[in-house]
Amino acid sequence: MQLTETPNQKNSLFNAMNRFIGAVNNMDQTIMVPSMLRDVPLDEDRELSSMKSDMDEGDMYSYYQLLKSIRRDIEWGVRCADGDDDDDDEEEDLEKQFQYHLTGLHGVLSKLTTQANSLTKRYKQEIGIGGWGQ
Repeated sequence: MQLTETPNQKNSLFNAMNRFIGAVNNMDQTIMVPSMLRDVPLDEDRELSSMKSDMDEGDMYSYYQLLKSIRRDIEWGVRCADGDDDDDDEEEDLEKQFQYHLTGLHGVLSKLTTQANSLTKRYKQEIGIGGWGQ
């Protein structure tokens, strides 16, 4: 069941995270044989190939693993190294800093959601069910 979003809610971080997690969950449920993604290049899909420059391996399997890892970090938190306490002595405008990071995170989550949906669609095409439930 999908709730309708008002224009303001569409831009909320919470809804962006839910859309991303939902897209990755759908991807994970659709892709029954992840190993089929090995050695399948990202080049054929514009949304997926934008990530290729940031990855050592340019195949769909490594990107599938990356999306699942990001979902896990959102759901369970990122493990921080001990002793990673950086005390900034500078006074900063926390509201501006928060808005900057919130805007960036929202943008990244939107792109990752699109890429998870694209990977799912591409997998369906690879196994011959590309016309169903797009």
